[in-house]
Amino acid sequence: MTDDLVFIDANTLESFMKDVFKGLGVPEQDAAIVANVLVTSDLRGIDSHGIQRCKMYYDRIKEGIYEVNTKIDVINDGPTTALWDGNCGMGHVIAYKAMKTAIEKAKKYGLGSVAVRNSTHFGIAGYYSLMAIKEGMIGLAVTNARPSMPPTFGVEPMLGTNPLTVGTPTDEGFPFLIDCATTIVQRGKVEVYDRLKKALPDGVVITEDGKTETNATKVLEDLGKGKAALLPLGGKGEDTSGYKGYGYATLVELLSAALTDGIYLKDTIGIVEKGQKRLKVGHFFLAINIESFLPLSNFEKTAGNILRGLRNSKKEPGQDKIYTAGEKEYIAENARNKSGIPLNKSLQEDIKIMKKELHLDKYKFNF
Repeated sequence: MTDDLVFIDANTLESFMKDVFKGLGVPEQDAAIVANVLVTSDLRGIDSHGIQRCKMYYDRIKEGIYEVNTKIDVINDGPTTALWDGNCGMGHVIAYKAMKTAIEKAKKYGLGSVAVRNSTHFGIAGYYSLMAIKEGMIGLAVTNARPSMPPTFGVEPMLGTNPLTVGTPTDEGFPFLIDCATTIVQRGKVEVYDRLKKALPDGVVITEDGKTETNATKVLEDLGKGKAALLPLGGKGEDTSGYKGYGYATLVELLSAALTDGIYLKDTIGIVEKGQKRLKVGHFFLAINIESFLPLSNFEKTAGNILRGLRNSKKEPGQDKIYTAGEKEYIAENARNKSGIPLNKSLQEDIKIMKKELHLDKYKFNF
C-alpha cells in the first residue's frame, strides 16, 4: 500500500459503476449486474477485474464494440443443455443469465449447462461459479479470450488466458473456489503491474526470441503486436510441465468455441462486421445439483473436512498458515467491506474522466 491510495466504500463504488453504464445507455437492470460483477471482484481482492476494467468497458461501449442493449438468441434448448448467441451484448449480463438458466435446469434434472457464442468479456469467472454455490451446487465457468498464451515450445500468442473456474459449497463460512487463468499471470495482472510501475517476476512472459521480459508496459505493448506471450501454468517448455496449462487452456477453447460454433484463437483479437470492430468470445457454464447425488449437508461436511485437513497439515518451515482456494478472497471481502476498495492514482484518474464526461456530479470523491 502507498500514500497514493484512497479507499472508497464498496456500495458507493458499485453505485458509481452502475451509473456509468446507465449513462452509456445500458438498461438499469443490466447495469446493476455489470456493476455487481465488478465490485465483487474488487471486494474479493481480485484488483485486475474490478473497477480497473470499468474504463475498458466504457471505451469499448463508446467505440461501438459492445451492444448496450443485450439481445440473446436461443439457438438450441433442451432439458439439461442450451446454446445461446449473445450478439456482442454485455458479457456480464449474458453470463449471469446463462448460469441462472443452468442452475434452473440443474434444480429440475440434476445437471444444467449453457454454452454461449458471440459474447464479450464477462469479468471474473468465479462470480458465476459462486452463483451455483449459493444454490447448493457445484459451479463451473470457462471462457476463451484474446490470444496471449503460446503452445508449449512456441512463442506466438494463440490461446487466451482462458480461466478454468470451479467451486463447491462447504460447511464453513466460505466455499472452495478455484478461480484463475491457465497462464501463470493473466493480462489483467500485467495491467496492475503496469499501473503500479512494478516489474513482473522472471519466467512469466516469453518474447518472440524465446527470452523473458519483466517490463509490464513493454509486455502489454508486445502482447498487442504478437511479439510476447504469457506462459502457461507450469512455465516454459516441459521441464516444469508447462504442457499442463497449455492443455487446460486448449480444453477451455474447445468448450468456448468448438461447442458453440464460435470465435476462436486469433479471431478473438477482433473481427470487423459491417464496418464495426467486434471483440467476440465464447463461454461455457455447468451447474451440478449436489442433492441429486446425496444430501447437501453430507457433501458440505466432507468438503469442509477435506479443506480443514489440508489447512491443518504440516507446514513448511517459516510458514505459519496454509490456505485453501477461496479462503484468501473470503478474508479480503471481510476486510474490504470494512475498509473500502483501494484505488491507486491511475484508477482515480479513470474515475475522474468517466465522472466528468457523464456528468455524475453527485459523487464527491476525495481525489
